[in-house]
Amino acid sequence: MPENILVAVAWPYANGPLHLGHLAGAYLPADIFARYHRMKGNQVLMVSGSDMHGTPITISAEKEQISPEEVASRNHRGFLESWQKMGISFDLFTSTHTENHTQVVHDMFLTLMNKGYLYKDTMPSAYCPNCTRSLPDRYIEGECPYCHSTNARGDQCDECGKTLNPNDLINLRCSICGTSPEIRESEHFYFKLSAFSDRLEAWAKEQSQWKPNVYSFTMRYIKEGLRDRAITRDLEWGIPVPVDGFENKRIYVWFEAVIGYLSASKEWAQQNNDSEAWKQFWQGDSRSYYFIGKDNIPFHTLIWPGMLMGYEGLNLPYRVPANEYLTLEGKQFSTSRNWAVWLPDYLERYDPDPLRYILSVNMPETGDTDFSWREFVRRNNSELVATYGNLVNRVLTFTYRNFDGHVPAIGELAPIDNALLNTANETLNNVSESLSNCRFKEGIKSAFALAQEANKYLDEKAPWKAIKENRDDAAHTLGVVLGAISCLRTVLYPFLPFSSEKLHSLLGSKGAITDIGWDFEFPLTDHALPKPEPLFTKLDDEEVISRETAKLG
Repeated sequence: MPENILVAVAWPYANGPLHLGHLAGAYLPADIFARYHRMKGNQVLMVSGSDMHGTPITISAEKEQISPEEVASRNHRGFLESWQKMGISFDLFTSTHTENHTQVVHDMFLTLMNKGYLYKDTMPSAYCPNCTRSLPDRYIEGECPYCHSTNARGDQCDECGKTLNPNDLINLRCSICGTSPEIRESEHFYFKLSAFSDRLEAWAKEQSQWKPNVYSFTMRYIKEGLRDRAITRDLEWGIPVPVDGFENKRIYVWFEAVIGYLSASKEWAQQNNDSEAWKQFWQGDSRSYYFIGKDNIPFHTLIWPGMLMGYEGLNLPYRVPANEYLTLEGKQFSTSRNWAVWLPDYLERYDPDPLRYILSVNMPETGDTDFSWREFVRRNNSELVATYGNLVNRVLTFTYRNFDGHVPAIGELAPIDNALLNTANETLNNVSESLSNCRFKEGIKSAFALAQEANKYLDEKAPWKAIKENRDDAAHTLGVVLGAISCLRTVLYPFLPFSSEKLHSLLGSKGAITDIGWDFEFPLTDHALPKPEPLFTKLDDEEVISRETAKLG
């Protein structure tokens, strides 16, 4: 029976272009996972969207002296273009600035309020006398009371990952002008997260499928005591509060953004002319996977599950495969210092699959990993071009030239042939197990191990020598290795969709590559092959490295 799989992916702030850290942290692993499950024949809904209401957008808008909507809309369009070029296969990538999202957020807000899980209380609010304005959390900086980083924000400390309130910080300052803000009382709505502490702890303890870092992070928060959190702010940009007397306040972005997974699912259903279709991914036997960075763990293992418990009737997260951080040339990504590789910039000069490959084989699943241009070029040239691409190209070229552009017949299989084909079957199963458990590095390494075995088989059989004495033996060898290459087309498709689709055509296959399913087949005997083309392009190492590293900082 096909499974129903919800792939819920973090919502990026629409305050600037995407960089490689975003891609490695959430979007590439989610796409690999979704593509795999589609190949398996499962029903997949992969959704996300641009977070258009956060204070990062208003900060960018003030710098550019344009409206927040202009900033967010421009970057949203950029996101859509980047996803298309990188092959990130969302079923829907929407935004928080839709009427549908507002309606779903209001429904969640009012339902929780009517059930007694929202309440009003006053909270200290920062006001900058120099800027003459209330300061949203991200406009406030100070010293973290836990790790004592001096660059903590009013909502979170990036150094230790703690979620914060502005009044938690030591030595508050306005991030715009540096003035120490005044603290004034302001009435807001609070979410009664503390009411779900016991239920959340009992539920979290049952999630044996979670990564160790996700589980330990979550249990640490519970042990320290869950605190109620304000869910409205003194803002002008965002979703209005659906309660009289709160016209000048907005729903806090952390509360409304996580509801986006649900609102996007409902929008997708409406676009597909079946307004109830979202339910198959949110109720019953379906499983939901939330792909995020590690800084968002508590929002997806505690706060969002608490909201769902209060709302009732919707599935809780099954897995939260949060990744660690990707660094760049040994340093943390910094957009302010231009220490980043911007995705649109990369796509202007290079193909998507080499980047998908290096980020897959070096994915920060259990610890921080580093991206360097030298390693990018090395892996492209020695692994994609020399190991995998050369295997495909020399087999297809030799076959095309010596067998009139047709697939040769295979004779009776010998032990050496069965060994390679058994490895192919094992690889199919091993990669399947790895991807179903969100172990992407393990999966792609298993796939490339098959490419190495196929190269060894080809070198040992040496059809370029055999054809001079025994044409049928050479044909047999090529037919067997074409079977292994067909397996590589399948197991590498989730990681490298563009080259896999190209290989699908080079093998003379008709229809979509996804029609094969999670399986592989021998190209039909006497089947016509198109003229071979290389799958990948070799890069000039010094040219690429010097050009790209010169741009950093």
